[in-house]
Amino acid sequence: MQASQVRPGRRRSEESRQAILGAAFELLAEVGYARLTVEGIAARAGTGKQTVYRWWPGKADVLLEAITAHARQHIALPGTGDHAADLRTFLAATFAAATPRTADALRALMAEAQIDPAFGERFRETLLRPRREALATLVDRAREAGRLAPHLTTATAVDLAFGTLWYRLLGTREPLDDELAELLTRTLLR
Repeated sequence: MQASQVRPGRRRSEESRQAILGAAFELLAEVGYARLTVEGIAARAGTGKQTVYRWWPGKADVLLEAITAHARQHIALPGTGDHAADLRTFLAATFAAATPRTADALRALMAEAQIDPAFGERFRETLLRPRREALATLVDRAREAGRLAPHLTTATAVDLAFGTLWYRLLGTREPLDDELAELLTRTLLR
């Protein structure tokens, strides 16, 4: 079941949903992923743990929905016709969305996706695939206009951009900033 699918039963109230998603982010920052619990999330949100379990299979799926909503809200798909500006804007927004709180959530979710195959599938389908498709749209537009570096395919260009993001998030913790967005834009486009 995808995180966005609601299990049978009472419909969620938007207020409770937002409280649960916010509580998960807050507690992640305070106690870390290993000590984050559904019980703690429910208590912080002022709901019962059964409310959380009715809507999500566990803490990873709560965080997955929170981070996916954050990405949809903060990372638009520009379409100005200026391929370099659109790509730079998208990458800069993607990097800016990786605040310390969301970066911690992304690290935790990636780790969980490696040890839980079912969650890994939900993670790829719910978060990674839509983000890759959005970037691929921009890269395809640039390719159709003859702006994509000639030796790159769309998939490889997307891998380069997101591979850099994940390497820095998981490996080096070097900054994800506008300078990097500019460098990747110049690398991917001619």
